[in-house]
Amino acid sequence: MNLRLIGIGAGVLIILSLPLAGAIAGPDFAGQGDGKGGGLLASLGLSPSGAPHAAHSAGDPARPGPPEQPRTDARCGPELSAPQGLEAQTCVLVSEGRTWGRSYYRNTGGRALDAVLTVMGPAGRTVQIHCAVAAGDEPGLCETPREESAGAPGAYSAVAEFAVPDDEGRLLLRSGSNSAAPSGG
Repeated sequence: MNLRLIGIGAGVLIILSLPLAGAIAGPDFAGQGDGKGGGLLASLGLSPSGAPHAAHSAGDPARPGPPEQPRTDARCGPELSAPQGLEAQTCVLVSEGRTWGRSYYRNTGGRALDAVLTVMGPAGRTVQIHCAVAAGDEPGLCETPREESAGAPGAYSAVAEFAVPDDEGRLLLRSGSNSAAPSGG
């Protein structure tokens, strides 16, 4: 009886280890189709013949890492809040010769709001977008399209205005990218 129990246990262990072996090996157990061997064999340092092989020889080019994300510079105003349960922070972002505005918000006030985000740039350039702001504790964002930069990043500013849609647009909060921090009075 003990031999039968041991046999069943060994069988279960083999069955349970197959998904792990597949995950380690990847989609191709024997190689990558390039004749150099890959998958599980290469991860164990073996060639298809069973002999050890080097992962990279001096003549092999290095494998590239993940692509670098382009740098995004942000100039943000202070985080502001309204007594009606609204928090917001507005920024001007610049990356790869493009400029855009973004406003981060959280609306815990219990009703949906409207937001208008405006980015103002040099030579009177303006981009504006309207966003629906759902009620809830989850943070959200409103973002303008990315436009070709027409000047220095400091020449841009962004303003987000949050209002109650059914109350003739009563303004609850205005958040800007270059707003001064509130001073103690």
